[in-house]
Amino acid sequence: MRRDEDGVWGVFAEGMAHQGVLYSLRVEGPPGPPAPRTAARGLAKQEGVEAQEDGGVWAPGRPLLDPYAPLVAGRDVWGEWRQAEGSAPGGASGSQWLGTFDFAEEAFDWGAGYRRPGVAWEDLVIYECSVRLFTANPNSGIASGRRGSFLGLADKVGHLKRLGVTAVELLPVFEYDELELQAQPNPRDHMTNTWGYSTLNFFAPMSRFAVGGGGARRAAREFKEMVRRLHSENIEVILDVVYNHTSEGSENVVSFRGIDSRLYYMHEELEGGGMGLMNFSGCGNTLNANHPIVVDLIIDSLRHWVEHYHVDGFRFDLASALCRGENGEPLPAPPLIRAISKDPVLLAHNTKLISEPWDCGGLYQVGSFPNWDVWGEWNGKFRDAVRGFIKGDDGLKGDFARRISGSSDLYQTNNRRPYHSINFVIAHDGFTLRDLVSYNEKHNGANGEQNRDGANDNFSWNCGHEGSTNAPGSVENLRARQMRNLHLALMLSQGTPMVMMGDEYGRSTGGNNNTYGIDSPLTWFDWDALQREAEGGSFFDFFCNVIEFRHAQPLLRRRDFLGPADITWHETQWDNPESKFLAFTLHDREGGGDIYAAFNAHVYFVEATLPHPPQGKSWFRVADTNLPPPKDFNPKADRKIQGRMYNVAPFSSVVMVAK
Repeated sequence: MRRDEDGVWGVFAEGMAHQGVLYSLRVEGPPGPPAPRTAARGLAKQEGVEAQEDGGVWAPGRPLLDPYAPLVAGRDVWGEWRQAEGSAPGGASGSQWLGTFDFAEEAFDWGAGYRRPGVAWEDLVIYECSVRLFTANPNSGIASGRRGSFLGLADKVGHLKRLGVTAVELLPVFEYDELELQAQPNPRDHMTNTWGYSTLNFFAPMSRFAVGGGGARRAAREFKEMVRRLHSENIEVILDVVYNHTSEGSENVVSFRGIDSRLYYMHEELEGGGMGLMNFSGCGNTLNANHPIVVDLIIDSLRHWVEHYHVDGFRFDLASALCRGENGEPLPAPPLIRAISKDPVLLAHNTKLISEPWDCGGLYQVGSFPNWDVWGEWNGKFRDAVRGFIKGDDGLKGDFARRISGSSDLYQTNNRRPYHSINFVIAHDGFTLRDLVSYNEKHNGANGEQNRDGANDNFSWNCGHEGSTNAPGSVENLRARQMRNLHLALMLSQGTPMVMMGDEYGRSTGGNNNTYGIDSPLTWFDWDALQREAEGGSFFDFFCNVIEFRHAQPLLRRRDFLGPADITWHETQWDNPESKFLAFTLHDREGGGDIYAAFNAHVYFVEATLPHPPQGKSWFRVADTNLPPPKDFNPKADRKIQGRMYNVAPFSSVVMVAK
């Protein structure tokens, strides 16, 4: 290859096939002082890898994956060591991951009348979902070859429509190695990486999400078919993207490290001498994201997914790591974030940008992530306040009120909007909704790390019995109310709500709050359980009805922050740390269709005085989580409330509308 005047290496190859060609890079460099043992670590064990004192790594005999490879060939079948035909053998002397392409591919037919959904921010209800786990279960009703695939997910679009969600946020779908934990003996070598937060390449769809081991080219086409199917039902596709680190941890050389480790990663001096990788990701390395070359790489990747695959938005994993300079220092105006915010291609497609505004180095930026007025943020403060208040913790009433009313204390600056707060109670990382009300402590023994992994601060409450099975009836009834209370609080809040796959039927993972490496019925979506729940007319109906209610109520989907004329707080007692009752009215200043809501986290009944409804109207009950299904939610709202008093039961919530 030759280096041009801009420093870019390239080669022109003639006479190659238009598809099926596998290629890799081999990179040699000048010898330098070898790295001390502390800096070389596991690299010294790898044949042909030369770790150098300045943090550089040379692997002249090792095939390296092209960072710009549009497709990646390696293994075609999920969870099997069998390699794709023609790929290089793995091991110390080579990589099984090779670049490939399909220049002969016919232009994908998006269909006559096709359009991107263009869902307004304020109309978003996000469904966080794993491609693999959503349909891997044999009881999904999907043919075996399609389970856990892009097309398998597309087959379930009817379920997504029934829920009322308007976007799916897919856990990482860039090519990754689900068997990386099994490559060498370690406490986690029994696990399969189902979440995918270990990226090999930023351009290629996960080849093992193709139907029946179809491989890289088929995966690319089927990803587009999935997007087309979701778009046809006005459901957007948001990708969870991992640009803060790659699969090249402290001991792995697959691509970037063998090409130019000093450029692509942040390095620091080690006590034993030499340079080592900085770790703000918790995975052994952190991308040097604000280097101009890396900025271009990430921008090119984002454009590729928007233009080629018609993706609607991105959620950036540990996005605060992308706000650090070469030496790890926080940057007030990170070049990468600025470039993404102002990129003309992303702006032209109204691409939604969402940050996880913290990293593993302690940089916590909820409400302060550099945003250029276009970024949404995972609101971790919303999660903690709602969990804590609903379970009855002291002193959270004021914070609960701030969070459900749009977190204006965090986001009402410049041109930011309430919908820039991505509100969630449950996400992939942590307890499921069912486990949140069933466990006081995490139970992660199956992960092989003596229960040391996973978060310790879960703001959970087992309602009087540890575990999701064999609980007394009174405990189960309380748990059912608490699940309803949490879901209702989320959907009544100003901002953008996000729910997690499986919570609609009460999925449990046995108290494991870090199931990234478990690929079994424990983590698979249980379609039989969903059917039982749906037929029973219990939580699933409530879950769907509340989302439908949100879609029908403009007062819950505001583009502007609430002002004094928009909301009235009742019985505030903000300074009383023991007050656990909160009631408010949202005012419809045009049609008088006010909404009254009350949340009681006390252990006793609260006799609430209802405010006067608008002139000529009465209060009609929509929800009371203390009532048995199907009375807990009344979509018709035809139960007129007589009088001015309403008894709100312990650990329950109430919603009324004026009409």
